Amino acid sequence: MTRHIRRAAAFCLLLMLALALNATRIQVFQNDTYDGNPANRRQTIARYGQVRGDIFVDGRPITGSKDTGEQLRYERTYRYGPLYAPVTGYASQTYGSTLLEGAQDRLLSGTDPLLAPFPLLDDVTRARRPGGAVHTTIVPAVQHAAYSALGDKQGAVAALDPATGEILALVSTPSYDPGLLSGNGTTEAQRWTTLNNAASKPMLNRALRQTYPPGSAFKVVTAAAALDTGVVTDVDARTHSPVPFTLPGTSTRLSNEVEGCENASLRAAFEWSCNTVFAKLGSEVGLAGLVDTAERFGFNDPDLKIPSPVSRSNMDRSMDPAQVALSAIGQYDTTATPLQMAMVAAAVANNGDLKVPHLVERTTDASGRTVSSTHPASLRQTFNPGTAALLKELMVGVVKEGTGANAAIPGAVVGGKTGTAQHGIGNAGLPYAWFISWAQAKDAAQPGVAVAVVVEDAAADRDDISGGGSAAPIARAVMRAALTS
Repeated sequence: MTRHIRRAAAFCLLLMLALALNATRIQVFQNDTYDGNPANRRQTIARYGQVRGDIFVDGRPITGSKDTGEQLRYERTYRYGPLYAPVTGYASQTYGSTLLEGAQDRLLSGTDPLLAPFPLLDDVTRARRPGGAVHTTIVPAVQHAAYSALGDKQGAVAALDPATGEILALVSTPSYDPGLLSGNGTTEAQRWTTLNNAASKPMLNRALRQTYPPGSAFKVVTAAAALDTGVVTDVDARTHSPVPFTLPGTSTRLSNEVEGCENASLRAAFEWSCNTVFAKLGSEVGLAGLVDTAERFGFNDPDLKIPSPVSRSNMDRSMDPAQVALSAIGQYDTTATPLQMAMVAAAVANNGDLKVPHLVERTTDASGRTVSSTHPASLRQTFNPGTAALLKELMVGVVKEGTGANAAIPGAVVGGKTGTAQHGIGNAGLPYAWFISWAQAKDAAQPGVAVAVVVEDAAADRDDISGGGSAAPIARAVMRAALTS
């Protein structure tokens, strides 16, 4: 009898061991498989079963959470939703998350290991920490100024602190309220369809995700290349540029929108945006020199994140001489985001030292303990300080004497560059109006803000669209707000 009991006990022990091994296999080794199974709603229920951490601007939350009392209990809410949508993105129970909501999702939802003092213990107990907080670099007055100045125009504004790389404003219009997409019902689905089908594309982040031909605003890059390579050694010397200028290897003749460009100096050509002069300079710098300079400003970088991903600004590495000449005036296949063009202005303002652009100042846990912080860092030295000093002079001349007079701010030093970019088949599309600039307060040691504005206003008359007429006043409003904040 004792022998049978021992055998039964051994068999039960074997069964218990097999059960433990199978439980370990499922709960440890196949954990990710079951967690990721679409039929498993536990993770989703847990995710929305607690309040999501907030995104802050100047110490105040611009997001919140609403208790719906449903199975997916908490929905995301947004204060001043359309104003900050290009910063926050959306956090939707149906459509996921984008921009800061997406890039910082683990911290905001409480699953980031950095929030846990003992991460391995949390993995075992499957505990979920309260969501952390994201503190942005956005300055409310600058954001409001950009949003108000754009008004009902289609366009975007990006503003940076040249000395730190902090993003002071990020605006895209028309905008939308991210809170309209927070839930998971049929109403949210209808809103999603309406927003995505809208001709004005309100969900497109034009500041980060849309690239445009930069037009004459790109002449800052071409001027930097000409000065750094020694093609131009005296900004006041005649450039021996004919009008019209025949694109190399073709019979296509390039002209100007203004008079007085024949043989104009770099200074005069920059102030009045002479296409013929800059096309010729681009040809003399050549493909390698122009591409190298553009890439030092950030073009062709597919990995730029702020931490939200930024679309790649393009400068072709393979072009024939005629295409190089067109690229030198910001046409052909050259395209840039507004953030990229703000980086161009910031590099000039900061003596060639281009700082890494960033949108997050620091992150904290629910108790306010700092989890991570961002410190200013150099992306690269784009050109030598001597070139920077000359570029500053040229940009100041545009505002004082040239096409950028509408950007002038009394008592401040302002440098700028206008741009009117053609696009569409046969250049039939309405031109995009650009203005990139920087401003330095009267008593300041260095510029305090760099700005890029693009306007794609389909309601305007073609002849009325210009960087100086449409975009410069917007830049002026943004710079004034930055200098007085």
